[in-house]
Amino acid sequence: MTDPPQADDAARRVLLCGWASLDDGEATVGDVATLEAMSSAFARADVLHDVAWSSNFSPRPGHPHAVASVDHVDPVVYTDVVFVCGPCAGRQITRLHMRFAHCRRIAVGVSVVDRHSDAVRGFDAVIARDGTDDPPRADLSFAVRGTDVPVVGLCLAPGQAEYGDRRRHDRAHALIVDWLGGIDCAVEHLDTRLDTATPARLRTVDHFDSRMARVDLVVTTRLHGLVRALCDGVPAVAVDPVRGGAKVTAQCAAVSWPALLQADDLSAARLTAWYRWCQTLGARRQVRQSAREGAVAAAAAIDAVVDRIRLSPSAPGG
Repeated sequence: MTDPPQADDAARRVLLCGWASLDDGEATVGDVATLEAMSSAFARADVLHDVAWSSNFSPRPGHPHAVASVDHVDPVVYTDVVFVCGPCAGRQITRLHMRFAHCRRIAVGVSVVDRHSDAVRGFDAVIARDGTDDPPRADLSFAVRGTDVPVVGLCLAPGQAEYGDRRRHDRAHALIVDWLGGIDCAVEHLDTRLDTATPARLRTVDHFDSRMARVDLVVTTRLHGLVRALCDGVPAVAVDPVRGGAKVTAQCAAVSWPALLQADDLSAARLTAWYRWCQTLGARRQVRQSAREGAVAAAAAIDAVVDRIRLSPSAPGG
């Protein structure tokens, strides 16, 4: 985020804000979409403006008008404040009026809870989406059409205490999560556990596979995160969280899957390289090949056990 210019840089400067601009607010998809829609409209109209963002939320990388939260910008810089989306109520809005008392203040696309409250009456103009005598208006986020980004399934192993001092799980997971935070992608958290079933959890293999099949690629430190991804036709960046390699490494070797990183050699650059490869046609072809290898080998092992049981002499007393 950049610091706003000084007041004499322009005769009029607008601070665009909403609940996603407050350190004690929250950033919902509607809040952020509305802020971006209004900022785009100001930019097209050559309106000099900044967009305030909470210190608890990071806007998309490279946002050209991003500044600190409304609690940390210099109010003197601005001549106007435009507050968008969410409920027009609460102490946060009253505080906004006090800090920017010298500014013209407009609320747009908000829900009016109490039209006689200080929060509402403090604005010079309120263009509400609901809660007034006017007919309801469409939410401003209708103006935003999202663009597709990769959906990354994140499937991380638990502690796995059986590996003792070879465990590198904490370091690997922290690096993966930090790296994903800098990637323009949507993260879908996937858990292979089914034994804690509640209405909000997955209860069958089909449930898990149905979610897995809908992501574009997977980043996983779990053996079955890797296996189910390949079975479902999804490329996986496999990270072995055990020093020296363990079952994740062995499984990649068993089915000729190349996208493997070791915990001790893990880096953002290496993750990015395999992340990009997993989005290629070559990766999709390799998924099919590895899945076929795995299916053939697994079927042979299962058949061998069946034959051993079926053809072996009965146990005593059988």
